Amino acid sequence: QVQLVESGGGFVQPGGSLKLSCDASGFTLDYYAIGWFRQAPGKEREGVSCISSGDGSSYYEDSVKGRFTSSRDNAKNTVYLQMNTLKPEATATYYCAKYDVNTCRGVVHDWGQGTQVTVSS
Repeated sequence: QVQLVESGGGFVQPGGSLKLSCDASGFTLDYYAIGWFRQAPGKEREGVSCISSGDGSSYYEDSVKGRFTSSRDNAKNTVYLQMNTLKPEATATYYCAKYDVNTCRGVVHDWGQGTQVTVSS
């Protein structure tokens, strides 16, 4: 049974940093791309980043490029999202998701339960 459990969310002031973790179980993390998505109140869920397996290529939504970094530790079955220089508009529930293939061109099949990130002064 695929399980994805996010952690690391919280409250941070603008300009601060948070590191989210996505602990995966029930499948071999090495074989799949993992994406990070977020959903703010009243808005649609949007993709933030994706990291492929294999060479670990990462992709980022334009508004977070240069500030967010996705990484993976397959030995620990964990994917991370380092978020720096956070802005209030980053406030949302963040989800990790498993794609059905090893690249970010696949389809998301499984979701975590989400972790809340609040950026406010």
